[in-house]
Amino acid sequence: MQRPIMTSRSFLRTPSEPAGPGDESTIQDLVDTLEANRSRCVGMAANMIGVGKRIIAFVDEDFGGRINVMLNPVITATDGAYETEEGCLSLTGERRTIRYRRIEVDFRDRRFRERHATFTGFTAEIIQHEVDHCNGIVI
Repeated sequence: MQRPIMTSRSFLRTPSEPAGPGDESTIQDLVDTLEANRSRCVGMAANMIGVGKRIIAFVDEDFGGRINVMLNPVITATDGAYETEEGCLSLTGERRTIRYRRIEVDFRDRRFRERHATFTGFTAEIIQHEVDHCNGIVI
């Protein structure tokens, strides 16, 4: 089910709780909401739909633009810092930030299996933005 986009900065600044079994409807709502906003958004965190759980969904350009989901993502390694400007569906305008060209992430997949993966380029930037959301960091 598509949900409205959260714009409350105080809510968005609150770090999210771990996700787990029982959060399947939030996962699906997040994917549905991202799909509905795909023309203007490439990634979302659950707090952007009003749910304070560590769940992100993003368009994975390395896999043909498929929407990928991560539960409880933690960036474990970074390399190649650069400065960029990013926008956010929850906020107006763009802001400058530092991102990394290559990241490694520990997470759980939709079946709650532990995973570790490396991402580069724009996909890595999207994941970093959404993990910031999970941590209550508003960019």
